[in-house]
Amino acid sequence: MSDQGIFSYLLITLQPANVISCFVGALLGTLIGVLPGLGPAAAMALVIPLTLQLGPTAGLIMLAGIYYGSMYGGSTTSILVNVPGEPASVVTTLDGYQMARKGRAGAALAVAAIGSFVAGTFSVIALQFFAPLLARVALEFGPAEYFALTVLGVVLLSNLTGKSRVRSLIMMMAGLILSTVGTDPIGGLERFSFGIDTAQGGISFIAITTGIFGIAEVFELMAAREKPVEILPVKFRELYPNRAEMRRSVAPIARGSVLGFLIGLLPGPAATMASFASYGMERSISKHPEEFGNGAIEGVAGPEAANNAASGGAMIPLLSLGLPFTPATAVLLGGMLLHGITPGPFLLRDRPDVFWGVIGSFYLGNAMLLILNLPLVGIFAKLVRVPSRYLMPIILILCTIGTYGDNGALFDVWVMLGAGVIGYVMRKYGYQPAPLVVGLVLGPMMERSFRQTLIISGGRIESLWEPPICMVIWGVALLAILLPMVIPPIKAGMKGRLQNR
Repeated sequence: MSDQGIFSYLLITLQPANVISCFVGALLGTLIGVLPGLGPAAAMALVIPLTLQLGPTAGLIMLAGIYYGSMYGGSTTSILVNVPGEPASVVTTLDGYQMARKGRAGAALAVAAIGSFVAGTFSVIALQFFAPLLARVALEFGPAEYFALTVLGVVLLSNLTGKSRVRSLIMMMAGLILSTVGTDPIGGLERFSFGIDTAQGGISFIAITTGIFGIAEVFELMAAREKPVEILPVKFRELYPNRAEMRRSVAPIARGSVLGFLIGLLPGPAATMASFASYGMERSISKHPEEFGNGAIEGVAGPEAANNAASGGAMIPLLSLGLPFTPATAVLLGGMLLHGITPGPFLLRDRPDVFWGVIGSFYLGNAMLLILNLPLVGIFAKLVRVPSRYLMPIILILCTIGTYGDNGALFDVWVMLGAGVIGYVMRKYGYQPAPLVVGLVLGPMMERSFRQTLIISGGRIESLWEPPICMVIWGVALLAILLPMVIPPIKAGMKGRLQNR
């Protein structure tokens, strides 16, 4: 595709409907990031029914805005209240809150916003350069390659939450099982619907995600004891960092951008891992490591850049392979499928308007978020004072309206409530919902590509691994299974030998 063609597609973002969608998504994402507990995955699940009315490009731009906007908003409460709005902003509390207590809240917030803007822009430029590779490999993918890819996704994402692999795999399998409810994608036969008309089209993705993320979050927050929140004031005349603080922030922002983007390519809670990795790196190379934990500006600049770059990096496996490596991108993948958009190698060839429209929205959204976050931090922070007993019923009503509006079926509302109760119980026992959503999304793709491959080959099972690309993907999947079994014993043996010396 020529540069002129790419530029014309990027201009799609500047259409009025897309600009408004981008602004609304970025604003909602910031608010979600500010509010502790309600993460981007839950917020995106709530908004999906609305985006279906906007069309594919505008709808996906809004969902993407919520995704990367929440990375911005999480730093506000971390710095002002010592309460991270997002898990990825936990590290920011260590030095950001200490800076706020010393009267440098404005500087910390400004550096967080600037670092987020720089890192977000860097990750989008890297994503844009990755696009030509997608066009080259698009024609090489058939049903066998897609099946191998979905199996690789199940293997890699069986530890999506970074916690228990066995529990994540159980949740993944539960999602795959749920995906078989409804109409057979090849033969058109009805199955596992138990005579319920609404279930003939399958279990509603919106009902499951809204329940397992949104409703479960409502139950969890309502069950928790509320504590009074003290918000440190922000003096706007001190909003901008001084020359010394900016000089100390430049290198951590650059390092955090590169490190976060690379970690975003890996499965798991990439933004959280990136922020912790950046903080550890900055502390280890600092000439004054004793300042970390006491208000070091590097402890804000590096991690905030890293978690935003990771959100951009996570878009590459989603757009190029159709694999969601984070809970939020799993919901985004579901939203794309509901819009009739199939992410993967064919996306750039078949729907360049959507592909480049979403990438263009990252540029525009990052600029909007920078403008929003600097002057409005005080207003955003005051949202933390809204008691849960007022906020949660509103979210519950929105969940119900969004789920019912999807198909106009009361059955979906009952599914949502049931998923909410199950999601709440699962969290109490350490089972995270994200792998279930991934299984629900990957299941139809896995079944369809598996059966298509066997039909095309006349039932030859070898056709699943004979193509060269398939052999490579199966090899990576095998390594992903074996390495977690081999590496821990090797590490333990090396540690034992070192201790015996």
